[in-house]
Amino acid sequence: MNSISRIGLVFILGVFTISTFFFLNSFQLSFSQLNSSSYWSRGADMPNLTTEATAARINDGIYVIGGYDEAGEGVGMVELYNATTDTWIEGISQLPVPLHHVSAASFGGKLYVAGGYTGDWTASDRLFIYDPVTNQWTQANPMPTPRGYPNAEFVNGTLYVMGGDGGEGYARALDATEAYDPITNQWTVKSQMPTARHHAASAVVDGEIYVIGGRIGEELNNVDLIEKYNPDSDSWTVDLEPMPSKRSGNAATSLNGNIYVVGGEQNEGTFNDNERYDPNTDTWTKELPMMNARHGLGVVSFDGKIYAIGGGPDRGFFTSGINEIYHLDNNTTS
Repeated sequence: MNSISRIGLVFILGVFTISTFFFLNSFQLSFSQLNSSSYWSRGADMPNLTTEATAARINDGIYVIGGYDEAGEGVGMVELYNATTDTWIEGISQLPVPLHHVSAASFGGKLYVAGGYTGDWTASDRLFIYDPVTNQWTQANPMPTPRGYPNAEFVNGTLYVMGGDGGEGYARALDATEAYDPITNQWTVKSQMPTARHHAASAVVDGEIYVIGGRIGEELNNVDLIEKYNPDSDSWTVDLEPMPSKRSGNAATSLNGNIYVVGGEQNEGTFNDNERYDPNTDTWTKELPMMNARHGLGVVSFDGKIYAIGGGPDRGFFTSGINEIYHLDNNTTS
């Protein structure tokens, strides 16, 4: 073999080696993306079992509020979980009135708990405010519309309560959207939600509220709808990509610009689904499911993790104190 042939062979082998290197690294990158390092772990279980509760966070404290027990009795339960120490705190003042199917949000270091049902399944118009400093509850001006299982979110210091059920055995889904000003203690009626529903999930991204899933009737007529409310323009957007699964009794939280929707129920049972919505691209991605399927659970995010607490593992008056924590792969949150 002459010198020119040797040089050519060396060149070809070099190109092949470099190409193989980049191919293998490209394959490894794709494989690692498909096999995310996200995972679920188990935190300290809640001391009391409940379902049809809600959750809201103040700093590293996660409050689980309301719900009912295995006998179907509404409870005034308020449990506080410290996400930093993985411990539950005793001595938290309970709700002034036993309520289930409530909704809650936090602002300015206080909890705001709206709506729900009383013991005889009467829809409530009450708004309770909890101050952790004094460990006391106060009652604000009532909502214009009594409702159970609404959605409540704060945007720019205003509390928005949307949808829910007017009572009468889930027979009256609501489209009412009402805004509460904590400074004036007054309510304002806003543009109606395009699709009347209850048992939906909600979350806030970039100052807009997303209402996801839920049901439109008594017989678990679940929907996959996602509708977005803009408080600045008092308007709704409806042409968004539907959720991959039709769920009610689900819960949601936002983290790093994405919305994670977990749990829920259907006629056949409960969901362990965990689906991520990216508002920037209007797309959904299937995430690693929960270890335990549940509905009526409380879900919040803190310190790059998602906490899914309580909820019923089966339909009906089934309860749990399960506390699961979703640790996100950085690739899925950027």
